[in-house]
Amino acid sequence: MYKDLVTLLKSRSPHFAENINEQNFAVQKLPSTQRIQHVELVDVEELGQPQRSHEQQEKNVHEEARQQHTPNKAGGKKKYEPCPRWKNLGLMSPCGKAEEKKPSKSSGEEKSGEIKKKKLGPRAKSKMKAELSMSSLPGRLSSQKVKTPTGAMPVDTFSESSSESEEEEEQPERRPESNTDLPSEYWQIQKLVKYLKGGDQTATVLTLCAMMDFNLMQETCQLAIRDVGGLEVLINLLDTDEVKCKIGSLKILRKISHNVQIRRAIVDMGGLQSIVKILDSPVKDLKALAAETVANVARFCRARRNVRQYGGIKKLVKLLDCVPNLANLTANQEKDVEVARCGALALWSCSKSTKNKEAIRKAGGIPLLGRLLKSPHENMLIPVVGTLQECASEESYRIAIQTEGMIKDLVKNLSSDNDELQMHCASAIFKCAEDKQTRDLVRKYKGLQPLVSLLSKADNKQLLAAATGAIWKCSISMENVAKFQEYKALETLVGLLTDQPEEVLVNVVGALGDFAQIPANKAIIRKSGGIKSLVNLLTGTNQALLVNVTKAVGACATDMDNMAIIDQLDGVRLVWSLLKNPSADVQSSAAWALCPCIQNAKDAGEMVRSLVGGLELIVNLLKSTNNEVLASICAAIAKIAKDKENLAVLTDHGVVPLLAKLTNTTDDRLRRHLAEAIGHCCMWGSNTASFGDAGAVAPLVRYLKSKDKAVHRSTAMALNRLSMDPNNCITMHGKGVVKPLIHIMGSDDETLQEAAAGCVRNIRQLALANRKAQLFY
Repeated sequence: MYKDLVTLLKSRSPHFAENINEQNFAVQKLPSTQRIQHVELVDVEELGQPQRSHEQQEKNVHEEARQQHTPNKAGGKKKYEPCPRWKNLGLMSPCGKAEEKKPSKSSGEEKSGEIKKKKLGPRAKSKMKAELSMSSLPGRLSSQKVKTPTGAMPVDTFSESSSESEEEEEQPERRPESNTDLPSEYWQIQKLVKYLKGGDQTATVLTLCAMMDFNLMQETCQLAIRDVGGLEVLINLLDTDEVKCKIGSLKILRKISHNVQIRRAIVDMGGLQSIVKILDSPVKDLKALAAETVANVARFCRARRNVRQYGGIKKLVKLLDCVPNLANLTANQEKDVEVARCGALALWSCSKSTKNKEAIRKAGGIPLLGRLLKSPHENMLIPVVGTLQECASEESYRIAIQTEGMIKDLVKNLSSDNDELQMHCASAIFKCAEDKQTRDLVRKYKGLQPLVSLLSKADNKQLLAAATGAIWKCSISMENVAKFQEYKALETLVGLLTDQPEEVLVNVVGALGDFAQIPANKAIIRKSGGIKSLVNLLTGTNQALLVNVTKAVGACATDMDNMAIIDQLDGVRLVWSLLKNPSADVQSSAAWALCPCIQNAKDAGEMVRSLVGGLELIVNLLKSTNNEVLASICAAIAKIAKDKENLAVLTDHGVVPLLAKLTNTTDDRLRRHLAEAIGHCCMWGSNTASFGDAGAVAPLVRYLKSKDKAVHRSTAMALNRLSMDPNNCITMHGKGVVKPLIHIMGSDDETLQEAAAGCVRNIRQLALANRKAQLFY
């Protein structure tokens, strides 16, 4: 610390000390309040006075100096100009030419505005930080000395002001109306930050230690550091060569970066780049702290992108290379494990970005994560499994997790005492179990029973959601469903159908839909009161839940006793109303559920007719562009058309031309149900001839070239019905339908044989009739 500016300059420049006395220059020492005016002004702002712009503050300081120096100017001895370096950096004061000409108010304001723009520019600011931060802040901390121009004021005042302005503009916040609302810690931390700016290496380290004694997880303390410009000082310390200062700075940044505003400010100031650079440091404590700080900062999209762009993903992956599975670790090995743990934490945060997931994979992160998964330390396993379950949304990761043998370790950790670890393991299995081989591996490593046991922890909703999700995906395989039955999972799942979050309900209902594929389980769901609970969920709005509920209701409706309860609870009407849902997935799932409901209802025809506007709604859905919706609607129409009265209504609503328009599809699933619908719709009036007139016959002949036997069956039935019209027979014969039908007649499927033979017979009879007519004439 120096008592005034002249003393500072004398200590820095012998040339200045030698010549200062020779000048006809009356040096007037400023009072102490003026000597640290750029610091005290912060206190003025804190006390509730209106904040002046930095340019106005500088203008006032230079104005006072100009008034003091006016007698010297009258003598005409020498004219003082600002240092050229200030001009180059865009830091020149608005009053830089005050001695030459007093600027007008308007020109001064205009020039001040230009300077402010320069200071607020992020590129200029980051360039300043790299070049001058150590000359103005703890300059003694850096081994690379940066000379400050003679007469120049410390540059930190400019960088602080600009950072605060940027923060206020980008992240507005509510301030307390009066300063009496702020606790004493706020002011104490601000005083420490002032010492941090001006102290030498020892003072800086002591100040950092003093700051760490405060509760830095408290928002007031976090914002106090930012408000007085301390955040920029901490970031600048990361560019020094002093390890202790870096460690102290990172320890503080690691805690305060839990605050949303703070981590955004760190990214805005370019601090993330400095933190990423430290990941290459040979000092293990520094690497661990830097990685943990990255984990906190990289919780929003722009920060995650910056980590990748600065090369941080590769550096973080390198941190994972350690030996974590030793029972007794040396002190050095413990540090390696801690570095790897922090690296996994950072990758966990970064892995929420799809591009970062790919970057982790390309950097070789998967085998390293697989090795860490064998660690006996829970604090290591949580971020590792968290990263894996986040990345498991990508197919490449799911395949790698399976091939690297990680399923066994995930299943093993399901039996851990740590709820968070269990939750992440179950979530990873939930995402990976889309693949059949993974489902088989979970069963092989005896992971099904631990999943069922997790259902008892109903108070932990996150764990319950992960466990039910894993059970749902594993139950896609019927072998797993049989095992789940042994562990009484079905009764427990039915009990979870009420008073649960939607995330849990989606998984529970999805699992019940798969369980209900086994006939015995349908009775268990009914006896456990599950039918009523499922029907009640049909009134919800969550689309994922509605898809699974309709699937489960449809599966249960194949049982006659269950269907009676569904009908009694008005479940069919609720399912039908979901055809109006804007989601194509909900529409298709509802239409599929209607098929068994219509087929197994006691009086299906009357039930359908009782739904006002229902048939018109289902015909209009044939205009959809979604193949899954079209296939499901065609399947429903095939069931509805079995009732003659309903078929008549469908015909009146124009079902024939809409079905005929769809026949040019190449989707085998749609072809199958479309042909079935056409076949059943031929049973009314002149629909058979109408399909021929609408051009539906020729495309149907091409369906016989499909490799799907189900398509052949429904197409042969449709062609058999269409062949009742002579014109359709002529079209079929012209398209070469006889040869493939004769081949199909050799099938083992009797229904298929009968339909193919009936069509050939009708064509042959028409040909014979034509031949007799020709002979007669």
